[in-house]
Amino acid sequence: MSNVADAVFSHAAGEPERVAVRADGREVTFGRLRDAVGAFAREVRDTGIAPGDRVLLVAPTIPEFVAAYYGLHAAGATLITMNVMATAPEMGYVLEDADASLVVAWQGNADAARTAATAAGLPFRSLAPLDEWDLSDPIEAPVDRDPSDTALIIYTSGTTGRPKGAALAVSAVAAIVDAAEHVLEFSEEDRTGTGLPLFHVFGQIMVMHLAISFGTAVSLLHPFDPRRMVEMIRDDELTVVSGVPTMWVAMLHAAGDATPEDFARLRLASSGGASLPVEVIRAFEERFGTRIREGYGLSETCGWATFAPLDVEPKIGAVGRAVHGVDIEIRDLDGTVVPTGEVGEVWIRGPIVMTGYWNRPDATAEAIQDGWFRTGDLGTLDEDGDLRIVDRLKDLIIRGGYNVYPSEVEEVLYTHPDIVDAAVVGVPDPTYGEEIGAVIVLREGAELDVATLRSWAKERLSAYKVPHLVQFADALPKGPSGKILKRAIDREGLGAPAAQASADTGR
Repeated sequence: MSNVADAVFSHAAGEPERVAVRADGREVTFGRLRDAVGAFAREVRDTGIAPGDRVLLVAPTIPEFVAAYYGLHAAGATLITMNVMATAPEMGYVLEDADASLVVAWQGNADAARTAATAAGLPFRSLAPLDEWDLSDPIEAPVDRDPSDTALIIYTSGTTGRPKGAALAVSAVAAIVDAAEHVLEFSEEDRTGTGLPLFHVFGQIMVMHLAISFGTAVSLLHPFDPRRMVEMIRDDELTVVSGVPTMWVAMLHAAGDATPEDFARLRLASSGGASLPVEVIRAFEERFGTRIREGYGLSETCGWATFAPLDVEPKIGAVGRAVHGVDIEIRDLDGTVVPTGEVGEVWIRGPIVMTGYWNRPDATAEAIQDGWFRTGDLGTLDEDGDLRIVDRLKDLIIRGGYNVYPSEVEEVLYTHPDIVDAAVVGVPDPTYGEEIGAVIVLREGAELDVATLRSWAKERLSAYKVPHLVQFADALPKGPSGKILKRAIDREGLGAPAAQASADTGR
């Protein structure tokens, strides 16, 4: 039996004064974190939350997220974490789909969450600053959970249908820690840090949870600011830093007079979420004396599957090798393993793989076959086992490290009374990796400008999902069956200034 929150209690028992979390000049020791976690767990249990009940947590990258996260785990709850920019309708869908029992949100991001909870008839708990928490009656130990119990449900989506909840077992989260012990060479002397959102699987499991599990201090930055991130690496003497490509680019431009000496203790810069340009890797190494190492994973694999080994020179353009306990194969569309170096779909097997999509047996059967998870990503494996991601079978757009699913955006666009056809695609962008582009067909006689459309969309979508590049057209390219042919859409033209200027005028 085990619990995701066990590490908080074990480290607090051994070294209660060891720093667990740093943020904005504050330090939270493992002892104080344990007291906060235990007190929150007691409060949650007293409100009637039983082991296995689903609870939605909405909070940014702050110490209060850490305390509430492990407090809910300690109480035995199954956690669902969502973007603080999510709208009330987006949260409402998740609450209904997961049959949630409680909504918890940071007081600074409480409006949409409270609205969603009220609409769903669920209790709502607002998180105050940690200094205001009542720590007088903590539980003594986390609730024992079976390794097969669902610890987390991370909502993700393919290019069709509504978001699906990837169910991650207690054992899967534990397997990530085991893999990291073999791959990342963590010690209690490490100091980790990030400006990643903790509601995302990367920041949540691969940064926060690994740090807590190994007893290392984790420095949190919210909101992300490249100059402050550089300062945090220097001032907190960080040894391990994690981010997405847009963060590394921003840090390079905002580094000011920073030198390799300021990064002298930094032994590992870990990147994920999207492909990292070769020029950025080289520029970062030249500027700060540290090579960024890439990894690869998905929500369905707890955010990890491959990483560049620390004992060999990483290959630029590759995302590393399968981590401890994980197998990776490249297969063609009929499931046959392809020869080394050939392109095919990436299949993953191991204890880190989800048990399935929550209440989606058909989707689960399609995604997991004989214990192997079909990622929908295209890649190659070389003779050393290094993986390169070539393209995506899915139309997933990754904007600044955030996953954006075209079908979800299109579904919202189609609710506009003046829109009769819409296609959402990713457009290459030097800052965000990809930008959200939309080609739209209006009903005859309708008039709609881009500013009005974007304002309308912002009321229904998280800000990062709202199309930035919009082009109006008389018709969309379609095949014989009537299916929109996205491959026929001119993405470069969509992102060109002339096209955008034309779009801004309406039609």
